[in-house]
Amino acid sequence: MRQTPAKILGDLDPALAARIEGLLDEGWSRWERFDREVRQHRFHPFVAADYDVVLTSLLSVASPGLKFLEWGSATGVIAVLADLLGFEAYGIELDEYLVREARELALRQGSRVRFATGSFLPTGYSWGRRSGDGRLGTIGEGSSGYLELGIPLDDFDVVFAYPWSGEEPIMLDLMAEYGRSDALLLLQSGTEVTKYRGGRARR
Repeated sequence: MRQTPAKILGDLDPALAARIEGLLDEGWSRWERFDREVRQHRFHPFVAADYDVVLTSLLSVASPGLKFLEWGSATGVIAVLADLLGFEAYGIELDEYLVREARELALRQGSRVRFATGSFLPTGYSWGRRSGDGRLGTIGEGSSGYLELGIPLDDFDVVFAYPWSGEEPIMLDLMAEYGRSDALLLLQSGTEVTKYRGGRARR
């Protein structure tokens, strides 16, 4: 079982740190089971983010009441983590099975996070319309998850995603078209999370 380094959790209230450590332990267990039972038999786009790296990034921007959205929330670990850190947290995931897993995890963790089944693309969005590129720009199609949430993208303060290679441009374009100019977009790549505001990388 992976263990979150104590230096990441050290400044947190001990009870909260224990809850987070328990969540991440369960998250890794669920990922390993999914990888064993699903991904080793057929292709599936879900790959777990580096939860410790994401935790460090969320701690640097956390503030009570900020609205957080995860694009491609999978088993729900990061959205539940955001809820534990004080965000008003939501997740959008295309795979119905993973949404059920995420809701079960939230229930077990006593989390209020809400998950919607669908695409993180808003209704009517077309990637590359300026250039005439008609490709979808991301993996999988479905109805927009914002319909189920009842919340538009420009209501969120912080958006997180772990994009596949080549998805970063569409995510930046989505925030430019539908997000607020002051909202943060957090994109994990390898062992780093890059923060974007207004389409520009921020330290």
